[in-house]
Amino acid sequence: MRGTSAPASGAGRMAVTGGAVMVAATLTNGLAYLVPMLGARHLTAADLGAMATVQALAAIAGVAGAGLQTAVAVHRARHPHAPTARVTISTAAVTAGVLVAAIPLIVTSLHLPVEVVALLVGMTPPVVLAARWLGELQGDQRFLRLALGMGVLAIGRYGGVIGGLALGAGLVGSLLTGLVCCYVALPILRLVAGPAAPVTDTGRPAEGSASGGSTLGLRQVVTASSATLAMLVASYADLILARQLLTPAESGAYSVGTVLTKGALWAPQVVTVLALPRMARQDGRTRRAAWAVVGACGAVLVITSALAGGLAFRFAGGQDYATLGRYAPVFAATGACYALAFVLVNAQIASGARWPSVPLWVAAGGLVLVAVFVAPHTFAGIMWTATGTAAAAALALAIVVRVTTTRRSPSAGPVPLPVGPPDLAGQVSRFPAGTVPN
Repeated sequence: MRGTSAPASGAGRMAVTGGAVMVAATLTNGLAYLVPMLGARHLTAADLGAMATVQALAAIAGVAGAGLQTAVAVHRARHPHAPTARVTISTAAVTAGVLVAAIPLIVTSLHLPVEVVALLVGMTPPVVLAARWLGELQGDQRFLRLALGMGVLAIGRYGGVIGGLALGAGLVGSLLTGLVCCYVALPILRLVAGPAAPVTDTGRPAEGSASGGSTLGLRQVVTASSATLAMLVASYADLILARQLLTPAESGAYSVGTVLTKGALWAPQVVTVLALPRMARQDGRTRRAAWAVVGACGAVLVITSALAGGLAFRFAGGQDYATLGRYAPVFAATGACYALAFVLVNAQIASGARWPSVPLWVAAGGLVLVAVFVAPHTFAGIMWTATGTAAAAALALAIVVRVTTTRRSPSAGPVPLPVGPPDLAGQVSRFPAGTVPN
């Protein structure tokens, strides 16, 4: 009886923590979508365009924070208690420095007021600094605290802007309120993070404490950031191409379809968040399980889109787009393939690969070349090109992961056993119920 109740209990805890992270991710995305919705009601057309541009730039600048969180999570999973303050400060400083240097270019090329760009620059460092604690919580597998931290950061990033817009503060006033809230969120997030977990879930001693272990550097952060940026570029390239190659009406219809793509891409992201720390310890079983779960989610979304495509397009864009429902499963399949690619890219980051994002960059470049010079410049032409690209990227990454895993497999497992007389009972007891050392 004990052997069956423990795995069930572990599955229950995983469901609770996974649900909490899902709620936090939904809150983040919901608040981000609320900004332009309120902006459309409280800003002039010019200021609304400026707000949308600032959001796009903030998303690009936020890649550094996402990369830092991933790098810290992987490092902490391998080296519990390892210090991460120095690389966090360096990442924030480099990001802010790049943005400051780019202020003249942004102001002139995007026709934004200098005070608006200055506020954007000021809002970026706290987002990057917050990524340190989120990464530590993720790497230590303290997922309930991670979910709470994600919620705090989301409210800090968007709550102030939303409040400013609702109160009629205008573009500059709303961004200024958002800037203040970003910095207020930092000490709250620090309290949420709390002290580090004393041991990992496997019960292993801390390999990388303050007194020793590997040091996390900017190279790992750049590698993870590049992968995040590649994911964004690859998954948004078809939308940009549609804007360039189609008529305005067709481009608008295509943008509605990409809502389904983004939903299928980001819906199972909680799986990657939960799996990353274990994948960092070269847990092949977790990698395969994550791939299977994300694949199953994608299959369900594609089938659902095929059965209720008109409803999906009506929900995403309104009654005018319901006739495009036959294309819904294709857009969902594109997102599902990119979701699988996202899992595999994170598996490569977790394994320490130097260039995990190369297949995605190649895929994005191939998408542009095929869409511009080969495929017909039609709604269906760009749609099928995007789907083929996403499938090819997922397949290429699957092959890369398989090859690299095979190369590593002859060399012992991920967790070296201690020297001394074998104590199988003691070894087994060090692992939580439902897991097996690889």
